[in-house]
Amino acid sequence: MEVIKRQLRELKLSGMAKTLEVRNEYALSERLSFIDFLSLLLEDEFSSRRENGYRKRLSKAHFPSRKTLEEFNFRFQPQLNKRLIFDCATCEFVRKRENILFIGPPGVGKTHLAIALGLKALEQGYKVLFTTVSQMISTLIASKADNTYHLKMKYYLSPNLLILDELGFKRLNQHTVDEFYEIISRRYEKGSMIITSNKSFEEWGEVFWDPVLATAIIDRIIHHCRIIVIKGESYRMQNYKQKRAKLKNAKTN
Repeated sequence: MEVIKRQLRELKLSGMAKTLEVRNEYALSERLSFIDFLSLLLEDEFSSRRENGYRKRLSKAHFPSRKTLEEFNFRFQPQLNKRLIFDCATCEFVRKRENILFIGPPGVGKTHLAIALGLKALEQGYKVLFTTVSQMISTLIASKADNTYHLKMKYYLSPNLLILDELGFKRLNQHTVDEFYEIISRRYEKGSMIITSNKSFEEWGEVFWDPVLATAIIDRIIHHCRIIVIKGESYRMQNYKQKRAKLKNAKTN
């Protein structure tokens, strides 16, 4: 048995090696045919590879936290189209290389939904990368100094789904807008994006300094895009109010 397990590992069939003894005992007790026994081992191998692949993709996605769609409180944002969000969760937009744009004030759940949809994409075998806009721009600018610009550009262009968080939270430097435009332009109709922003389209001209360039960026983002506007109250502000109320009650009592 140990010889067979070692041979399976040498053949990079670790999933089969892990379950060989258990499957062998089951096959003997149930008097399974060789084909049925082999079928079970192959099923274990495929399952193991899927799980290993998911863990690797999850590690490379660089999510700041794990936020699932099931955890999202739709009752707190009643104006949000729940059916549309779950339709996005099918990841058909990734297959079609389309975009999703979440627009709304801070704290309404834009990042949560972006991460949740990113996790759904990972489950379906897609490669995902999460980054803030400012972090991406800083990385690209720094890469010019050590001649790794093309490698970093490939890093942001290669995932099936690129999630760009916090567009508009910081005004881009006048000399860094070109890097952002290049990412948007080169991913256009070649890879999906989820973008979160606290700025309306009318304010994007200020974010990108140049209204003409802003128009070019918007045009490429929204050509194949689902635009989801969230106007509800901030979760963080609501939590703050609840904590403040509890403290006030505690002092009164």
